[in-house]
Amino acid sequence: MKKLIALSRTIDTLNERVGGMVIWLVLATALISASNASIRYAFGMSSNAWLEIQWYLFAAIFLLGAGYTHQHNGHVRIDVIYDHLSARAKAWIDIFGTLFFLLPLCGLLVMLSWPALAESFTRHELSPDAGGLLRWPVRVMTPLGFLLLALQGLSELIKRAAFLAGYIKLEEEQPVEKV
Repeated sequence: MKKLIALSRTIDTLNERVGGMVIWLVLATALISASNASIRYAFGMSSNAWLEIQWYLFAAIFLLGAGYTHQHNGHVRIDVIYDHLSARAKAWIDIFGTLFFLLPLCGLLVMLSWPALAESFTRHELSPDAGGLLRWPVRVMTPLGFLLLALQGLSELIKRAAFLAGYIKLEEEQPVEKV
C-alpha cells in the first residue's frame, strides 16, 4: 500500500504542476482576447489565427485543468445526500463512481480521440478558415486531458482505499473551522 500511496502523491504532484501552468493560460487567453479586440476596433484589423489561439487555449484550460480540478474537489457534485454521509460512506461512493464511471469514460474518450489526433498530425490538418492554424495541437488536448483526469481518478481511488484500510486520513474528514 505504501507504494500505491507514493504513486498517488506523484500523480497529485503532476496534476498540481499542470494546474499551475494552466492557470497562466487563463491570463494568456485574456490578454490575447483583449489585444485582439483592441486592435480590431482601433485599426480595423483582425486575424483568424488569434481567434483560434484563444479557442486552443480555452481547450487547454478546460481539458488539462480537469485533473487539477478533480484533485481539489472542484468538480460538480450533487451534495444533497453526499454531504450528510460518513467519511467511510463517501469513500465507498467515490470508489464506485471512479471505477464504474470516471475511469471507463476517460479510457473511452482517450481511445476515441486518438485516431483523430493521429490523422490530423499525419495529414498536417489546417483549419479551414483563412489564416487558420494547425489542428493537431488542439486535438492533442483531448487525450492528454482525459489521461490526466484518469490518473487523478486513480490517485483518488488509491487514497480512498488507503483511507478505508486505515493507512491515511482524508482531508475531507478533518473538521473545518468556521470564521
